[in-house]
Amino acid sequence: MRIALIYGGQSGEHEVSVMSAASVLKAVAGKMEVLPIGITKDGRWIPGLSPQELVETGQREVTPPRREVDDKLLQNPSGFLLGKLKEEVDLVFPLLHGPMGEDGTIQGLLELAGIPYIGGGIAASALGMDKALMKALFCQQGLPVGDYRVFSRKEWEAEPQRIIESVEADLGYPCFVKPANMGSSVGISKAHDREELKKALDLAALYDRKLIVEAFLDGQEVECAVLGNDQPEASIPGEIIAGAEFYDYEDKYIKNDSKLVIPAAITQEQTAEVQELAIKAFKAIDCAGMARVDFFVLRNDGRVLLNEINTIPGFTKISMYPKLWEASGLPYPALIERLAELALERFHDARRRRS
Repeated sequence: MRIALIYGGQSGEHEVSVMSAASVLKAVAGKMEVLPIGITKDGRWIPGLSPQELVETGQREVTPPRREVDDKLLQNPSGFLLGKLKEEVDLVFPLLHGPMGEDGTIQGLLELAGIPYIGGGIAASALGMDKALMKALFCQQGLPVGDYRVFSRKEWEAEPQRIIESVEADLGYPCFVKPANMGSSVGISKAHDREELKKALDLAALYDRKLIVEAFLDGQEVECAVLGNDQPEASIPGEIIAGAEFYDYEDKYIKNDSKLVIPAAITQEQTAEVQELAIKAFKAIDCAGMARVDFFVLRNDGRVLLNEINTIPGFTKISMYPKLWEASGLPYPALIERLAELALERFHDARRRRS
């Protein structure tokens, strides 16, 4: 099988994407023919640039190479030709985390070009990326979520006092402030008082025009991996024990002080509920291929609350999604092969529609 691995991208999760792609490339060596395609932070596509080489040389950013790379897909200097990509590969694995990749943009481009790809479609990707839309849909579907409020960046800039008073009255402290469209805990803060709330909203506004504030939930952070198309399956749940006050970007990717506990230390009944809700969340956004669904299991009453769904989860060997499937009996290389099969299955099923 010939597969294009697209990584890097223009979001704040660029470096995470490079690490994910390097792990996938290593895992499928000898099993698949892989064409790596890096996307720089300013949106340039670099075919043939290996993420493994970037990681091995200490780089975490896609940059135009100083040496010649395999440019068989660049038949002229004017740019990247998707039509040529369609001739060269069987499918694409977009490992682009965050906006401009995980949000339906690359999926729409590949749909237009008629190229099969791993993961959710345009609508599922857009919903999975936008936490405000995602939570609204979960509520509409009757799925249990924590209390939250959504504000626009312009609202915050025009009426900061009203928004602060609204958060204090409705959610209280501490609370979490996030950009609605971002992952890997980029731009997320925990606010304990009014001054921290102001700083948190300013930070989130640097990353998105839509800001979400969530009530603090005292619970275990539990994650569950989902795999499949129309009949998805859920993995054994795992638990995140943060090394910092919360599971932020630095704790995830730099300090590495957090612990992943598999299986999660929850009851059998809670495990079954997590798995059931994970599949319901997956189906609610009409996802395909893969997703990681995150939960809180509350300490005071044991309730399970849905936090969010990630349609392109981290994919390094130590990331939770592949580790959960490995613990469930599906090793990392076999997981990638299964995702490729699901992508082709979905592509051919979509072609059954009458034109």
